[in-house]
Amino acid sequence: MNNKSQGTGFNIIKNDSTDGHGGYGVGAISLNNVSPVMIDTETREAFIDMGALHARSKIEKGIKMLTNRDEVPNGKTYWVVWVTVHRKQEGPYYHGLGACELFIDSEARRGYKSMPEHVNNMDRSLKGRVIVNNMDEQSRLVLGEFLKNFNQEMWDNSAEELKNALLPEK
Repeated sequence: MNNKSQGTGFNIIKNDSTDGHGGYGVGAISLNNVSPVMIDTETREAFIDMGALHARSKIEKGIKMLTNRDEVPNGKTYWVVWVTVHRKQEGPYYHGLGACELFIDSEARRGYKSMPEHVNNMDRSLKGRVIVNNMDEQSRLVLGEFLKNFNQEMWDNSAEELKNALLPEK
């Protein structure tokens, strides 16, 4: 299992455009603290791919996305997990997770993803929810090990609910 970060690291909160000034941008959603972690279910690798924020991850490039999963009979499952990072007095921590499936047939250059699922789970991640119950157990373990190894301090500062959803105590 390769847990090396490919590309950039996690986004950490920048200045909040909704800090009470009441001007332009109030009420806008900021994605400054969301990073997409991709999980390859066959190789059991996890990596950050910021291109996924705009449906331009290396997995999605050149793929025609369809809205019917049955139209991609030879697909391979990948996971995009929207990881939200916040900061508290103790330091940064993983605030929320929203896992979404990508089903890709690279040879046929076709794939399936549910845009409503991606939008809703990204929103839930931003709100501090942990949505990973739709993932297979092995992929949850890969994600847990990746996040823990990526930054032990953020892992240690995270809620027990999040840690137990990924790496349950035996």
